[in-house]
Amino acid sequence: MVRQGRLRGTAMTPAPNQSTVNLLSVSGGGENGAFGAGLLSGWSTLGTRPKFDLVTGVSTGALIAPFAFLGSAYDSVLRAVYTETSPSDILKDRSLLAALFDDALSDNAPLHSTIKRSLNEKILTEIGKGYDEGRLLLIGSTDLDAQQPVIWNVGAIAKSGHPRAGETIWRILLASAAIPGAFPPVMLDVTVDGKPYQEMHVDGGAFAQAFLYPASITAQRRNRISHKEGIIPVTAYVIRNGRLDPEWAAVERRTMNIAGRAISTMIAASGLNDVMRMYNTTLRDDVGFNLAYIGKDCSMVLPAPFDPGYMRGLFEYGYQRGAKGYDWAKQPPL
Repeated sequence: MVRQGRLRGTAMTPAPNQSTVNLLSVSGGGENGAFGAGLLSGWSTLGTRPKFDLVTGVSTGALIAPFAFLGSAYDSVLRAVYTETSPSDILKDRSLLAALFDDALSDNAPLHSTIKRSLNEKILTEIGKGYDEGRLLLIGSTDLDAQQPVIWNVGAIAKSGHPRAGETIWRILLASAAIPGAFPPVMLDVTVDGKPYQEMHVDGGAFAQAFLYPASITAQRRNRISHKEGIIPVTAYVIRNGRLDPEWAAVERRTMNIAGRAISTMIAASGLNDVMRMYNTTLRDDVGFNLAYIGKDCSMVLPAPFDPGYMRGLFEYGYQRGAKGYDWAKQPPL
């Protein structure tokens, strides 16, 4: 489902005289978003980072995606968000009773303020200009009421001129990063068949931790491929803000420990499945595939949620690899 502005046309259509189309998908991953932010910044330093025609983001990837969409000039904002942000800029703890009687363990009002401060009206205007160029910025959230994913065409909202466009975008990003249980859901106002109502939205990762593009975008491309007609090269870059190798840990034989480990295992498996799905999609559509992820050489361990030292270290890890020329994987590790 695509909300607030339909995708232009049904194909990835490059601008006149454009020789290639570049896509970027940025996954969820919480604090690990520092890796993707660092990688993009290092890539800019290397001088080979392309201008992306389509950028998608989920959860922490939704917070990175607008700046990746706008280009290298906004790397300083990315660095600030992932290296100068403290836990108090993201959440406010609630009492233990909140787990039973409230909608989440923490209040994410500080994150809403951080998003507004980082993604100001001037930046939203620039996103609207990108949409005018025919480029797309898509953010994923989960409609908890309907149990379905929603893809928001953020560029179209930014360009709409609606007086609430900015607040709508800030709330979409907040919703995409609203980890169920940890952060409150975000109520979004929508109008269907002329009738206004509210939907409850949470982290897009509840459905998929990353997505590359809706199938409708490449329908025309698949038709041209089937008829052996000439097509313009498309290259996709996928940044997985997490590991793809199993992380061994001794699990204490207690209910909460077992349940927590099971959930983290399901999340890890979901992330790997998302990567495999995107890879198979690129094979079908004759799209070049490039994958980046936190490697086995990264030994850092997260000591506490949104630990500043961990995020600074992971940003630097990603930055160094981007600046030296990241060795993008051409297929998921087997």
